[in-house]
Amino acid sequence: MSVFRKTDPSLLLQASGLSKHFRGLRAVEDYHLELRQGEILGIIGPNGAGKSTVFNTLTGHIHPDRGSVVFLGKDVTRSQPHRIARAGMGRTFQNIRLFQSMSVLDNVISARQLGRSAGFLVSALSLSGFAERESKIKDEALKTLAVFDLEGKAGLPATTLSYGDQRKLEIVRALALGPRVLLLDEPVAGMNQNEKDEMLALIRRIRDEYSLAIIMIEHNMPVVMNLCERIQVLSYGHLIAEGKPEEIQNNKLVIESYLGKEDVHAQA
Repeated sequence: MSVFRKTDPSLLLQASGLSKHFRGLRAVEDYHLELRQGEILGIIGPNGAGKSTVFNTLTGHIHPDRGSVVFLGKDVTRSQPHRIARAGMGRTFQNIRLFQSMSVLDNVISARQLGRSAGFLVSALSLSGFAERESKIKDEALKTLAVFDLEGKAGLPATTLSYGDQRKLEIVRALALGPRVLLLDEPVAGMNQNEKDEMLALIRRIRDEYSLAIIMIEHNMPVVMNLCERIQVLSYGHLIAEGKPEEIQNNKLVIESYLGKEDVHAQA
C-alpha cells in the first residue's frame, strides 16, 4: 500500500501505478502523481488520452484495476465518490452538472450541507442549533458566491445563468465542500477571451485564499502554460512527460505526440 512520506507534510494526494482497462482498451496505464499544497498542476493530452479516466479514478467514480490513491494520508482507492468529496476532494465536470431546478444559492447550500452533515439526531434534538447552522451555511454560501461576482444572482434559477456563469457556479459548488484539493475539468471550455482571463485570475485567487492544490484538465495550451506550475502529458493512457511549462514546450516527444510548436507558443 502506498503511503505518504512523513517528512513531507505538504504532500496531499498521491497516486501510484494506477491502471484502468475497458474491454481491452488501456485507458490509463501505470499512472503516478504527487500533489503538494498550493500547486496548480495541468494534465494535457489529445482526446482519448486518459485524462478523464484519471480524474474519475482519483475521485472514486471509477475504481482502478491496479494501483492506489492516497489522500491526506488515507488510502481512498476503493472509496465512494461522496466519501472522497466529504474528505476534501472537490471537482467539476467537463459537462456542467448543476441542479438545474434549484436556485444559484441552493446549488451552493446543497453542496455545503454534504460537506458538513450534522446528522439527523443532532438536528432533531436541537432545533435552535439546526437553525443557527443553516443560517451560517447560507452566509458562507453567499460569501463564496461573492468571490465569483454571483451574489447578485443568488435567487435566480441556475438555468438562467450564462454559460460562463454556470462554469463559475460549478466551481463555487465544489468549493462549498471545503476541499483541500480541487479538480477542474476544462474550466475555460466554451468561454470567450475576457471570460478566460477572468477565470484564470479566479483560479489563482481561490488557490491562494482557500489554500488549495488544484489539478486541471485543459485543451487550451496558452491557458495551461500561463497558469500551471507543473504539467503532465498523457498519450494513449501513458504518462509520457512531466515538468515545468518550459520543459514541456521543448520536449520533442510531447511536440511529436500532441502539441506542435505553433500551438504551444500561440498567444492566449
